[in-house]
Amino acid sequence: MKNKFGVAALALALTAGLAGGALAQSHLRIGLAEDPDVLDPTLARTYVGRIVFSSICDKLFDIDEKLNIVPQLALSHETSGDGKTMTIKLRPNVKFHDGEALTAEAAKYSLDRHLTMKGSFRKPEIASVESVDVVDPLTIKLNLKAPFSPLLAQLTDRAGMMVSPKAAEAAADKFGLRPVCAGPFKFVERVQQDRIVVEKFADYWNKDNVFIDKITYLPIVDSTVRLANLRSGGLDMIERVLATDIKTVRDNNKLKLIAAVELGYLGITMNLANGPKANTPFAKDARIRRAFELSLDRDAINQVVFNGEFVPGNQWINPTNFYYQQAFPVPKRDLAKAKALLKEAGVSGPITLDFMVPNGPETRAVAEVVQSMAAEAGFDLKIRVTEFATSLKQAEDGEFQLFLIGWSGRSDPDGNSYAFQVCNQPQNNGKFCDKEVDDAHAKARVTSDPAERKKIYETVAARFLAAGTVVYLYHRRVLVALSDKVDGYKQMPDGLIRVVGVKLK
Repeated sequence: MKNKFGVAALALALTAGLAGGALAQSHLRIGLAEDPDVLDPTLARTYVGRIVFSSICDKLFDIDEKLNIVPQLALSHETSGDGKTMTIKLRPNVKFHDGEALTAEAAKYSLDRHLTMKGSFRKPEIASVESVDVVDPLTIKLNLKAPFSPLLAQLTDRAGMMVSPKAAEAAADKFGLRPVCAGPFKFVERVQQDRIVVEKFADYWNKDNVFIDKITYLPIVDSTVRLANLRSGGLDMIERVLATDIKTVRDNNKLKLIAAVELGYLGITMNLANGPKANTPFAKDARIRRAFELSLDRDAINQVVFNGEFVPGNQWINPTNFYYQQAFPVPKRDLAKAKALLKEAGVSGPITLDFMVPNGPETRAVAEVVQSMAAEAGFDLKIRVTEFATSLKQAEDGEFQLFLIGWSGRSDPDGNSYAFQVCNQPQNNGKFCDKEVDDAHAKARVTSDPAERKKIYETVAARFLAAGTVVYLYHRRVLVALSDKVDGYKQMPDGLIRVVGVKLK
Protein backbone atom coordinates (compact mmCIF):
# COMPACT_ATOMS: atom_id res chain seq x y z
CA MET A 1 0.00 0.00 0.00
CA LYS A 2 1.25 3.50 -0.78
CA ASN A 3 0.19 4.83 2.61
CA LYS A 4 2.89 2.91 4.49
CA PHE A 5 5.53 5.27 3.13
CA GLY A 6 3.91 8.25 4.84
CA VAL A 7 2.67 11.54 3.49
CA ALA A 8 6.01 13.29 3.15
CA ALA A 9 7.74 10.35 1.54
CA LEU A 10 5.02 9.82 -1.05
CA ALA A 11 4.82 13.53 -1.81
CA LEU A 12 8.56 13.55 -2.46
CA ALA A 13 8.39 10.36 -4.52
CA LEU A 14 5.53 11.62 -6.63
CA THR A 15 7.23 14.95 -7.28
CA ALA A 16 10.46 13.22 -8.22
CA GLY A 17 8.66 10.70 -10.42
CA LEU A 18 7.02 13.50 -12.38
CA ALA A 19 10.18 15.58 -12.72
CA GLY A 20 11.87 16.97 -15.80
CA GLY A 21 9.85 17.24 -18.99
CA ALA A 22 6.76 15.89 -17.24
CA LEU A 23 6.65 19.09 -15.22
CA ALA A 24 6.43 21.22 -18.35
CA GLN A 25 3.74 23.88 -18.27
CA SER A 26 1.57 21.95 -20.69
CA HIS A 27 1.36 18.90 -18.39
CA LEU A 28 -1.65 18.96 -16.05
CA ARG A 29 -1.57 16.50 -13.14
CA ILE A 30 -4.88 15.68 -11.47
CA GLY A 31 -5.22 13.71 -8.24
CA LEU A 32 -8.25 11.39 -8.10
CA ALA A 33 -9.81 9.95 -4.96
CA GLU A 34 -10.11 6.47 -6.52
CA ASP A 35 -8.98 4.47 -9.50
CA PRO A 36 -11.75 4.44 -12.14
CA ASP A 37 -13.40 1.25 -13.30
CA VAL A 38 -13.34 0.23 -16.98
CA LEU A 39 -12.90 3.14 -19.42
CA ASP A 40 -15.73 2.06 -21.69
CA PRO A 41 -18.65 4.54 -21.74
CA THR A 42 -21.14 1.69 -22.16
CA LEU A 43 -19.88 -0.38 -19.23
CA ALA A 44 -18.52 2.24 -16.83
CA ARG A 45 -20.25 3.32 -13.63
CA THR A 46 -17.86 5.36 -11.45
CA TYR A 47 -17.70 9.08 -10.77
CA VAL A 48 -13.91 9.19 -11.22
CA GLY A 49 -14.38 7.44 -14.54
CA ARG A 50 -16.66 10.26 -15.62
CA ILE A 51 -13.91 12.74 -14.73
CA VAL A 52 -11.48 10.94 -17.06
CA PHE A 53 -14.15 10.56 -19.75
CA SER A 54 -14.66 14.33 -19.74
CA SER A 55 -11.24 14.67 -21.38
CA ILE A 56 -11.41 11.76 -23.84
CA CYS A 57 -15.07 11.20 -24.78
CA ASP A 58 -17.24 14.11 -25.89
CA LYS A 59 -21.02 13.66 -25.77
CA LEU A 60 -23.83 14.68 -28.05
CA PHE A 61 -24.81 17.37 -25.52
CA ASP A 62 -23.37 18.92 -22.36
CA ILE A 63 -24.57 21.18 -19.54
CA ASP A 64 -23.58 24.72 -18.59
CA GLU A 65 -23.20 26.37 -15.18
CA LYS A 66 -26.97 26.75 -14.82
CA LEU A 67 -27.80 23.15 -15.86
CA ASN A 68 -28.96 24.28 -19.28
CA ILE A 69 -28.40 21.63 -21.94
CA VAL A 70 -26.04 22.84 -24.66
CA PRO A 71 -24.74 21.22 -27.89
CA GLN A 72 -21.40 19.42 -27.95
CA LEU A 73 -20.98 16.81 -30.72
CA ALA A 74 -24.51 17.64 -31.80
CA LEU A 75 -25.44 21.00 -33.26
CA SER A 76 -29.16 20.90 -32.54
CA HIS A 77 -32.13 18.68 -31.78
CA GLU A 78 -35.83 18.71 -32.52
CA THR A 79 -38.55 16.67 -30.79
CA SER A 80 -41.75 15.80 -32.61
CA GLY A 81 -45.11 17.08 -31.39
CA ASP A 82 -46.10 13.67 -30.02
CA GLY A 83 -42.74 13.37 -28.21
CA LYS A 84 -41.95 10.05 -29.90
CA THR A 85 -39.09 11.07 -32.19
CA MET A 86 -36.02 13.19 -31.67
CA THR A 87 -33.97 14.36 -34.65
CA ILE A 88 -30.35 15.29 -33.93
CA LYS A 89 -28.06 17.21 -36.27
CA LEU A 90 -24.38 16.33 -35.78
CA ARG A 91 -21.46 18.73 -35.82
CA PRO A 92 -19.55 18.43 -39.11
CA ASN A 93 -15.82 17.65 -39.40
CA VAL A 94 -15.56 15.78 -36.10
CA LYS A 95 -12.99 13.00 -35.94
CA PHE A 96 -12.42 10.14 -33.57
CA HIS A 97 -8.93 9.63 -32.17
CA ASP A 98 -8.22 6.96 -34.80
CA GLY A 99 -8.93 9.44 -37.60
CA GLU A 100 -12.38 8.04 -38.46
CA ALA A 101 -15.16 10.57 -39.01
CA LEU A 102 -18.11 11.04 -36.69
CA THR A 103 -21.00 10.40 -39.06
CA ALA A 104 -24.63 9.58 -38.49
CA GLU A 105 -23.73 5.90 -38.99
CA ALA A 106 -21.12 6.18 -36.22
CA ALA A 107 -23.58 7.92 -33.90
CA LYS A 108 -26.16 5.20 -34.56
CA TYR A 109 -23.50 2.57 -33.83
CA SER A 110 -22.66 4.16 -30.45
CA LEU A 111 -26.29 4.45 -29.37
CA ASP A 112 -27.09 0.92 -30.53
CA ARG A 113 -24.04 -0.31 -28.59
CA HIS A 114 -25.31 1.38 -25.43
CA LEU A 115 -28.69 -0.30 -25.95
CA THR A 116 -27.59 -3.82 -26.83
CA MET A 117 -24.13 -4.56 -25.42
CA LYS A 118 -24.06 -7.19 -22.69
CA GLY A 119 -23.57 -5.58 -19.29
CA SER A 120 -24.47 -2.08 -20.53
CA PHE A 121 -25.21 0.41 -17.75
CA ARG A 122 -26.51 2.84 -20.36
CA LYS A 123 -29.41 0.68 -21.50
CA PRO A 124 -31.79 1.70 -18.67
CA GLU A 125 -30.84 5.35 -19.22
CA ILE A 126 -32.05 5.36 -22.83
CA ALA A 127 -34.29 2.27 -22.83
CA SER A 128 -37.13 4.31 -24.33
CA VAL A 129 -35.25 4.41 -27.64
CA GLU A 130 -36.80 1.78 -29.92
CA SER A 131 -34.47 2.37 -32.86
CA VAL A 132 -32.06 4.86 -34.39
CA ASP A 133 -32.37 5.87 -38.04
CA VAL A 134 -29.75 7.50 -40.25
CA VAL A 135 -31.52 10.39 -41.99
CA ASP A 136 -28.50 11.76 -43.85
CA PRO A 137 -24.70 11.68 -43.28
CA LEU A 138 -24.95 14.11 -40.35
CA THR A 139 -28.49 13.52 -39.04
CA ILE A 140 -29.95 10.78 -36.89
CA LYS A 141 -33.50 10.20 -35.72
CA LEU A 142 -34.27 8.50 -32.42
CA ASN A 143 -37.56 6.64 -32.49
CA LEU A 144 -39.02 6.26 -29.01
CA LYS A 145 -41.36 3.66 -27.58
CA ALA A 146 -43.07 6.52 -25.75
CA PRO A 147 -42.27 10.15 -24.92
CA PHE A 148 -39.22 10.25 -22.61
CA SER A 149 -38.65 13.55 -20.80
CA PRO A 150 -35.15 12.75 -19.42
CA LEU A 151 -33.70 11.72 -22.80
CA LEU A 152 -31.81 14.92 -23.60
CA ALA A 153 -30.35 15.00 -20.07
CA GLN A 154 -29.18 11.39 -20.48
CA LEU A 155 -27.35 12.35 -23.66
CA THR A 156 -25.28 14.90 -21.69
CA ASP A 157 -23.52 12.04 -19.96
CA ARG A 158 -22.10 8.60 -20.84
CA ALA A 159 -25.19 7.60 -22.86
CA GLY A 160 -24.35 10.47 -25.20
CA MET A 161 -20.67 9.56 -25.60
CA MET A 162 -19.65 8.53 -29.09
CA VAL A 163 -17.10 5.78 -29.70
CA SER A 164 -15.25 4.89 -32.90
CA PRO A 165 -17.09 1.97 -34.51
CA LYS A 166 -13.87 0.74 -36.14
CA ALA A 167 -11.98 0.66 -32.82
CA ALA A 168 -14.92 -0.75 -30.87
CA GLU A 169 -15.43 -3.58 -33.35
CA ALA A 170 -11.74 -4.44 -33.35
CA ALA A 171 -11.41 -4.42 -29.56
CA ALA A 172 -14.80 -5.99 -28.71
CA ASP A 173 -15.09 -6.36 -24.92
CA LYS A 174 -11.51 -5.05 -24.48
CA PHE A 175 -12.41 -1.56 -25.77
CA GLY A 176 -12.22 -0.15 -22.24
CA LEU A 177 -8.51 -0.96 -22.09
CA ARG A 178 -7.83 1.52 -24.89
CA PRO A 179 -10.87 3.73 -25.54
CA VAL A 180 -11.15 5.65 -28.81
CA CYS A 181 -13.61 8.54 -28.69
CA ALA A 182 -13.94 12.09 -30.04
CA GLY A 183 -12.81 14.19 -27.08
CA PRO A 184 -10.09 16.84 -26.70
CA PHE A 185 -7.55 14.28 -25.45
CA LYS A 186 -6.69 10.80 -26.66
CA PHE A 187 -5.89 7.86 -24.44
CA VAL A 188 -2.19 6.98 -24.12
CA GLU A 189 -1.75 4.52 -21.28
CA ARG A 190 -3.15 3.20 -18.03
CA VAL A 191 -1.33 1.54 -15.16
CA GLN A 192 -3.96 0.17 -12.78
CA GLN A 193 -3.97 1.90 -9.37
CA ASP A 194 -1.14 4.19 -10.55
CA ARG A 195 -1.92 6.51 -13.46
CA ILE A 196 -3.94 7.26 -16.57
CA VAL A 197 -2.22 9.37 -19.24
CA VAL A 198 -3.93 11.24 -22.09
CA GLU A 199 -2.52 13.61 -24.73
CA LYS A 200 -3.99 16.48 -26.71
CA PHE A 201 -5.78 15.34 -29.87
CA ALA A 202 -4.51 17.44 -32.80
CA ASP A 203 -7.70 17.02 -34.86
CA TYR A 204 -10.17 17.86 -32.08
CA TRP A 205 -13.10 19.89 -33.40
CA ASN A 206 -12.62 22.58 -30.73
CA LYS A 207 -8.81 22.43 -30.59
CA ASP A 208 -8.40 26.21 -30.41
CA ASN A 209 -9.73 26.07 -26.84
CA VAL A 210 -7.42 23.27 -25.68
CA PHE A 211 -4.25 24.63 -24.09
CA ILE A 212 -2.86 21.59 -22.27
CA ASP A 213 -0.66 19.06 -24.08
CA LYS A 214 -0.85 16.19 -21.61
CA ILE A 215 -2.86 15.15 -18.58
CA THR A 216 -1.89 12.54 -16.01
CA TYR A 217 -4.62 11.32 -13.67
CA LEU A 218 -3.20 9.90 -10.45
CA PRO A 219 -5.50 7.84 -8.19
CA ILE A 220 -4.46 8.59 -4.59
CA VAL A 221 -7.00 7.24 -2.11
CA ASP A 222 -5.54 9.04 0.90
CA SER A 223 -6.89 12.60 0.69
CA THR A 224 -4.17 13.87 3.03
CA VAL A 225 -1.56 12.61 0.57
CA ARG A 226 -3.46 14.17 -2.35
CA LEU A 227 -3.47 17.54 -0.64
CA ALA A 228 0.19 17.22 0.38
CA ASN A 229 1.14 16.67 -3.26
CA LEU A 230 -0.92 19.66 -4.37
CA ARG A 231 0.76 21.84 -1.77
CA SER A 232 4.23 20.59 -2.73
CA GLY A 233 3.65 21.11 -6.46
CA GLY A 234 3.48 17.42 -7.37
CA LEU A 235 -0.13 17.87 -8.48
CA ASP A 236 -1.97 20.77 -10.11
CA MET A 237 -5.55 19.83 -9.17
CA ILE A 238 -7.23 17.43 -6.79
CA GLU A 239 -10.86 16.37 -6.45
CA ARG A 240 -12.76 15.58 -3.25
CA VAL A 241 -10.82 17.67 -0.78
CA LEU A 242 -11.78 16.66 2.76
CA ALA A 243 -14.28 19.04 4.30
CA THR A 244 -11.94 19.22 7.30
CA ASP A 245 -9.20 20.51 4.96
CA ILE A 246 -11.21 23.41 3.55
CA LYS A 247 -9.57 25.93 5.90
CA THR A 248 -6.09 24.63 5.05
CA VAL A 249 -6.71 25.19 1.35
CA ARG A 250 -8.31 28.60 1.82
CA ASP A 251 -5.45 29.75 4.02
CA ASN A 252 -2.86 28.87 1.36
CA ASN A 253 -2.42 31.80 -1.04
CA LYS A 254 -1.01 29.48 -3.70
CA LEU A 255 -4.16 27.37 -3.82
CA LYS A 256 -7.75 27.93 -4.93
CA LEU A 257 -10.87 26.06 -3.79
CA ILE A 258 -13.97 25.48 -5.87
CA ALA A 259 -17.09 24.38 -3.93
CA ALA A 260 -20.62 23.50 -5.06
CA VAL A 261 -23.38 21.25 -3.70
CA GLU A 262 -23.45 18.05 -5.73
CA LEU A 263 -26.37 16.83 -7.80
CA GLY A 264 -26.11 13.38 -6.21
CA TYR A 265 -26.06 11.89 -2.73
CA LEU A 266 -24.32 9.53 -0.36
CA GLY A 267 -26.37 6.85 1.35
CA ILE A 268 -26.51 3.31 2.66
CA THR A 269 -27.81 0.67 0.26
CA MET A 270 -29.55 -2.24 2.01
CA ASN A 271 -29.65 -5.73 0.53
CA LEU A 272 -33.29 -6.85 0.45
CA ALA A 273 -33.27 -9.74 -2.02
CA ASN A 274 -29.85 -10.16 -3.64
CA GLY A 275 -28.50 -13.61 -2.76
CA PRO A 276 -28.04 -15.49 0.54
CA LYS A 277 -26.92 -12.40 2.49
CA ALA A 278 -30.45 -11.02 2.12
CA ASN A 279 -31.92 -13.93 4.06
CA THR A 280 -32.27 -11.90 7.27
CA PRO A 281 -35.07 -10.35 9.34
CA PHE A 282 -33.51 -6.96 8.49
CA ALA A 283 -34.08 -7.56 4.77
CA LYS A 284 -37.56 -8.97 5.21
CA ASP A 285 -39.06 -6.48 7.69
CA ALA A 286 -39.34 -2.79 6.80
CA ARG A 287 -39.91 -1.95 10.49
CA ILE A 288 -36.38 -3.09 11.34
CA ARG A 289 -34.93 -1.04 8.51
CA ARG A 290 -36.96 1.97 9.61
CA ALA A 291 -35.57 1.51 13.12
CA PHE A 292 -32.07 1.53 11.66
CA GLU A 293 -32.73 4.83 9.90
CA LEU A 294 -34.21 6.37 13.07
CA SER A 295 -31.03 5.48 14.94
CA LEU A 296 -29.08 7.86 12.70
CA ASP A 297 -28.58 11.60 13.18
CA ARG A 298 -27.79 13.12 9.79
CA ASP A 299 -26.99 16.55 11.24
CA ALA A 300 -24.51 15.02 13.68
CA ILE A 301 -22.81 13.04 10.90
CA ASN A 302 -22.41 16.27 8.94
CA GLN A 303 -20.99 18.15 11.94
CA VAL A 304 -18.68 15.41 13.23
CA VAL A 305 -17.22 14.24 9.92
CA PHE A 306 -17.58 17.28 7.66
CA ASN A 307 -17.49 20.30 10.01
CA GLY A 308 -21.05 21.08 8.91
CA GLU A 309 -19.95 21.76 5.31
CA PHE A 310 -22.21 19.19 3.62
CA VAL A 311 -26.00 19.15 3.27
CA PRO A 312 -28.01 16.54 5.25
CA GLY A 313 -30.70 14.93 3.12
CA ASN A 314 -33.07 12.00 2.88
CA GLN A 315 -33.87 11.83 -0.84
CA TRP A 316 -32.09 11.16 -4.11
CA ILE A 317 -31.96 14.89 -4.84
CA ASN A 318 -30.88 17.62 -2.42
CA PRO A 319 -33.35 19.79 -0.47
CA THR A 320 -32.81 22.80 -2.77
CA ASN A 321 -33.80 20.82 -5.89
CA PHE A 322 -37.15 21.60 -7.50
CA TYR A 323 -38.11 17.91 -7.32
CA TYR A 324 -37.41 17.53 -3.60
CA GLN A 325 -40.54 16.22 -1.84
CA GLN A 326 -41.28 18.63 1.02
CA ALA A 327 -43.94 16.25 2.36
CA PHE A 328 -41.08 13.96 3.41
CA PRO A 329 -38.61 16.12 5.34
CA VAL A 330 -35.32 14.82 6.74
CA PRO A 331 -36.29 12.65 9.74
CA LYS A 332 -34.77 13.44 13.10
CA ARG A 333 -33.05 10.80 15.20
CA ASP A 334 -35.54 9.02 17.48
CA LEU A 335 -33.97 6.22 19.53
CA ALA A 336 -37.13 5.56 21.52
CA LYS A 337 -39.17 5.01 18.36
CA ALA A 338 -36.36 2.90 16.85
CA LYS A 339 -36.35 0.60 19.88
CA ALA A 340 -40.15 0.42 19.87
CA LEU A 341 -40.15 -0.64 16.21
CA LEU A 342 -37.58 -3.36 16.94
CA LYS A 343 -39.70 -4.63 19.83
CA GLU A 344 -42.79 -4.59 17.61
CA ALA A 345 -40.86 -6.64 15.02
CA GLY A 346 -39.99 -9.22 17.67
CA VAL A 347 -36.28 -8.41 17.84
CA SER A 348 -34.73 -9.22 21.19
CA GLY A 349 -30.93 -9.23 20.77
CA PRO A 350 -28.42 -7.18 18.75
CA ILE A 351 -28.86 -7.31 14.95
CA THR A 352 -25.50 -8.08 13.36
CA LEU A 353 -25.02 -6.72 9.84
CA ASP A 354 -22.13 -6.82 7.35
CA PHE A 355 -21.36 -3.18 6.49
CA MET A 356 -19.27 -2.82 3.32
CA VAL A 357 -17.45 0.51 3.09
CA PRO A 358 -15.25 1.67 0.17
CA ASN A 359 -11.77 2.60 1.37
CA GLY A 360 -11.30 6.31 2.07
CA PRO A 361 -10.86 8.50 5.15
CA GLU A 362 -14.28 10.18 4.94
CA THR A 363 -16.19 6.99 4.18
CA ARG A 364 -14.44 5.21 7.06
CA ALA A 365 -15.24 8.10 9.38
CA VAL A 366 -18.90 8.13 8.33
CA ALA A 367 -19.11 4.36 8.79
CA GLU A 368 -17.72 4.59 12.32
CA VAL A 369 -20.21 7.31 13.30
CA VAL A 370 -23.08 5.29 11.79
CA GLN A 371 -21.84 2.18 13.60
CA SER A 372 -21.78 4.01 16.93
CA MET A 373 -25.23 5.56 16.48
CA ALA A 374 -26.88 2.33 15.32
CA ALA A 375 -25.38 0.43 18.25
CA GLU A 376 -27.44 2.52 20.66
CA ALA A 377 -30.62 1.17 19.06
CA GLY A 378 -29.48 -2.45 18.99
CA PHE A 379 -27.58 -2.88 15.72
CA ASP A 380 -24.10 -4.41 15.56
CA LEU A 381 -22.53 -3.21 12.30
CA LYS A 382 -19.39 -5.06 11.23
CA ILE A 383 -17.48 -2.56 9.10
CA ARG A 384 -15.69 -4.19 6.16
CA VAL A 385 -13.41 -1.69 4.37
CA THR A 386 -13.13 -2.69 0.70
CA GLU A 387 -11.26 -1.37 -2.33
CA PHE A 388 -13.68 0.79 -4.32
CA ALA A 389 -13.97 -1.12 -7.61
CA THR A 390 -14.12 -4.40 -5.69
CA SER A 391 -16.98 -3.08 -3.58
CA LEU A 392 -19.02 -2.33 -6.71
CA LYS A 393 -18.57 -5.89 -7.98
CA GLN A 394 -19.45 -7.36 -4.59
CA ALA A 395 -22.55 -5.17 -4.45
CA GLU A 396 -23.68 -6.52 -7.83
CA ASP A 397 -23.11 -10.07 -6.56
CA GLY A 398 -25.07 -9.47 -3.34
CA GLU A 399 -21.99 -9.84 -1.12
CA PHE A 400 -23.19 -7.27 1.41
CA GLN A 401 -26.00 -6.43 3.80
CA LEU A 402 -25.27 -2.70 4.08
CA PHE A 403 -23.19 -0.75 1.57
CA LEU A 404 -22.06 2.85 2.09
CA ILE A 405 -22.11 4.21 -1.44
CA GLY A 406 -22.90 7.45 -3.23
CA TRP A 407 -24.01 8.58 -6.66
CA SER A 408 -22.48 11.64 -8.30
CA GLY A 409 -25.84 12.80 -9.60
CA ARG A 410 -27.51 13.81 -12.85
CA SER A 411 -29.26 16.98 -13.95
CA ASP A 412 -32.62 15.18 -14.27
CA PRO A 413 -34.01 13.37 -11.18
CA ASP A 414 -34.64 10.24 -13.24
CA GLY A 415 -30.87 9.80 -13.45
CA ASN A 416 -30.64 9.61 -9.65
CA SER A 417 -33.52 7.23 -9.11
CA TYR A 418 -34.68 5.00 -11.96
CA ALA A 419 -31.70 2.63 -12.19
CA PHE A 420 -31.65 2.20 -8.40
CA GLN A 421 -35.36 1.89 -7.62
CA VAL A 422 -37.00 0.05 -10.52
CA CYS A 423 -37.25 -3.75 -10.58
CA ASN A 424 -34.30 -5.55 -12.19
CA GLN A 425 -32.37 -2.43 -13.12
CA PRO A 426 -28.57 -2.85 -13.18
CA GLN A 427 -27.80 -0.54 -10.26
CA ASN A 428 -30.62 -1.82 -8.07
CA ASN A 429 -28.14 -3.89 -6.05
CA GLY A 430 -30.50 -4.35 -3.11
CA LYS A 431 -33.17 -5.79 -5.46
CA PHE A 432 -36.05 -3.57 -4.36
CA CYS A 433 -39.13 -4.22 -6.48
CA ASP A 434 -42.50 -2.48 -6.24
CA LYS A 435 -45.06 -2.22 -9.05
CA GLU A 436 -46.40 1.17 -7.91
CA VAL A 437 -42.88 2.63 -7.88
CA ASP A 438 -42.19 1.18 -11.32
CA ASP A 439 -45.44 2.56 -12.69
CA ALA A 440 -44.77 6.00 -11.22
CA HIS A 441 -41.29 6.11 -12.75
CA ALA A 442 -42.70 5.07 -16.11
CA LYS A 443 -45.31 7.84 -15.90
CA ALA A 444 -42.70 10.45 -14.90
CA ARG A 445 -40.61 9.50 -17.90
CA VAL A 446 -43.40 10.37 -20.36
CA THR A 447 -44.46 13.58 -18.59
CA SER A 448 -42.72 16.78 -19.66
CA ASP A 449 -44.41 19.28 -17.33
CA PRO A 450 -42.13 19.71 -14.26
CA ALA A 451 -44.98 20.29 -11.79
CA GLU A 452 -46.77 17.15 -12.96
CA ARG A 453 -43.55 15.13 -12.76
CA LYS A 454 -42.91 16.35 -9.23
CA LYS A 455 -46.37 15.18 -8.18
CA ILE A 456 -45.69 11.75 -9.67
CA TYR A 457 -42.40 11.48 -7.79
CA GLU A 458 -44.34 11.99 -4.55
CA THR A 459 -45.69 8.45 -5.04
CA VAL A 460 -42.14 7.17 -5.48
CA ALA A 461 -40.98 8.94 -2.33
CA ALA A 462 -43.89 7.69 -0.24
CA ARG A 463 -43.16 4.06 -1.03
CA PHE A 464 -39.40 4.00 -1.51
CA LEU A 465 -38.47 6.06 1.55
CA ALA A 466 -40.61 3.78 3.72
CA ALA A 467 -39.57 0.39 2.37
CA GLY A 468 -36.84 0.87 -0.25
CA THR A 469 -33.20 -0.07 -0.37
CA VAL A 470 -31.43 3.25 0.27
CA VAL A 471 -31.11 5.33 3.42
CA TYR A 472 -30.03 8.68 1.98
CA LEU A 473 -27.70 10.52 4.37
CA TYR A 474 -26.28 13.70 2.85
CA HIS A 475 -25.27 15.61 -0.25
CA ARG A 476 -21.59 16.38 -0.54
CA ARG A 477 -20.04 19.58 -1.71
CA VAL A 478 -17.93 19.21 -4.81
CA LEU A 479 -14.57 20.32 -3.45
CA VAL A 480 -11.87 20.81 -6.09
CA ALA A 481 -8.57 22.41 -5.08
CA LEU A 482 -6.15 23.74 -7.64
CA SER A 483 -2.81 25.44 -7.85
CA ASP A 484 -2.78 29.16 -8.62
CA LYS A 485 -0.93 28.15 -11.79
CA VAL A 486 -4.19 26.73 -13.16
CA ASP A 487 -6.23 29.32 -15.01
CA GLY A 488 -9.61 29.27 -16.78
CA TYR A 489 -11.13 26.43 -14.80
CA LYS A 490 -14.93 26.46 -14.45
CA GLN A 491 -16.86 24.09 -12.17
CA MET A 492 -20.07 22.66 -13.54
CA PRO A 493 -22.89 21.46 -11.25
CA ASP A 494 -22.24 17.78 -12.04
CA GLY A 495 -18.89 17.97 -10.24
CA LEU A 496 -16.80 16.80 -13.20
CA ILE A 497 -13.42 18.30 -14.06
CA ARG A 498 -13.60 19.68 -17.61
CA VAL A 499 -10.28 20.57 -19.21
CA VAL A 500 -11.30 22.55 -22.32
CA GLY A 501 -10.35 26.19 -21.71
CA VAL A 502 -7.95 25.37 -18.87
CA LYS A 503 -4.42 26.84 -19.03
CA LEU A 504 -1.26 26.49 -16.96
CA LYS A 505 0.52 29.76 -16.24
